[in-house]
Amino acid sequence: MPVSSNYRPDPQFERLGDSFSDPVNAADFPMVKLRYRNQRAAQSVGLDTLSDDEWTAHFGRFEPLLDNMKRPRAMRYHGHQFRSYNPDLGDGRGFLFAQMRDETERLLDLGTKGSGQTPYSRAGDGRLTLKGGVREVLAAALLEARGVNTSKTFSLIETGEDLQRHDEPSPTRSAVMVRLNHSHIRFGTFQRHAYHKDQDALQTLLAHVREHYLPDATDSAALIRRVTANAARLCGQWMAAGFVHGVLNTDNMTVTGESFDYGPYRFASTFDPGFTAAYFDHSGLYAFARQPEAVFWNCRALASTLVSISDEESLIAALNTFEEAYREGLRDAVFARLGICASNDLEADIGFVRDTYSLLEKSQTPWEPFFYKWFGGAARDVKPEQHEADWAAAFHKFEPHRPERLEREYFLSGQPCDLLYDEIETIWAAIDEKDDWGAFEAKLDQIEICCQAYL
Repeated sequence: MPVSSNYRPDPQFERLGDSFSDPVNAADFPMVKLRYRNQRAAQSVGLDTLSDDEWTAHFGRFEPLLDNMKRPRAMRYHGHQFRSYNPDLGDGRGFLFAQMRDETERLLDLGTKGSGQTPYSRAGDGRLTLKGGVREVLAAALLEARGVNTSKTFSLIETGEDLQRHDEPSPTRSAVMVRLNHSHIRFGTFQRHAYHKDQDALQTLLAHVREHYLPDATDSAALIRRVTANAARLCGQWMAAGFVHGVLNTDNMTVTGESFDYGPYRFASTFDPGFTAAYFDHSGLYAFARQPEAVFWNCRALASTLVSISDEESLIAALNTFEEAYREGLRDAVFARLGICASNDLEADIGFVRDTYSLLEKSQTPWEPFFYKWFGGAARDVKPEQHEADWAAAFHKFEPHRPERLEREYFLSGQPCDLLYDEIETIWAAIDEKDDWGAFEAKLDQIEICCQAYL
């Protein structure tokens, strides 16, 4: 296996033992055909030198990586799903495949989706549709371009099975996906051990998280404070990106505050507080404007798992930092998207953010063209529309903060990079009907140019 010199395997999670995961085998797929490999992500962990055949052997057949995990591990967790507690969860169609360090010494996971059945599959087949994989590749790429702390889709391999699904025309093609994450330890990982009243396991998990992810979290309250800040900041980034996650259950949030697992997501076309992503979210629990509420609720659920081994008042105090962390995270994310510097007055900055969203809501200006215009266009003396005049005057009072490469191809193209439902369907239709991956690849190229312009 020809790995580069910066490949540094470090399989920490399997050392925790069977209280936290189960050894499993990957499905034996009839076909492994590489459809997407993230070379930039692979380079960050020293796996960019793999040939395509070696890539499919590791990420389609799941042959172990050098000096890494001996067998895949299906992670154990519980979770609240739409506020109802479910003790029958766990990795039902995925597993943790490998862990390694990147150039900054972060411990990273390679986790799967669609890799076969596990003890937690229940009635599921453990598979992923190819359409679902395509959607996840696009979501993670665009979220990164819009400044969201997101997992990276590492690999997508078509696996040659016909799947039956109630929410898309069937039979439909199958795939296995690998994502690169800074930890797959979910809020629900803690919930499982609290549910079983296993204080030893909780203490072991706390020590593991402190050692490898949150080293400055010296006690349980400090850990909740850090996780709350991570979650609040992530939520602010979603709100600035116009992103609706769709399924903000506690098993879909990690302690490191990294967005992952994109099922029925949507990007907003205009500002709509009630915009939902999941067709089954009939009450709008996870609607766009309710995402901060949902994230805070999940933080409370996590904190409640530590009451038996911590001081309750200190946990409450840690949770009460959410609002300030969210306001700062939202301000930072919106200002980054507009290319302006924050002032020393958070209240004034948040007032400008509110005015920005009010302008978007009242005018129904398309979401992404608005940020494209003001970030890229301000340096070219864009003239505001009449309804933007007051907002623009306030905007120009902030110190600009834009990279020198502002005039790069993206802002000269006149085409802001969006990803709305109809475009995803068009991309998928070409793949499904003609096995034409041209539109998919072209979209990823456009997103990469967008990413280079903003970041």
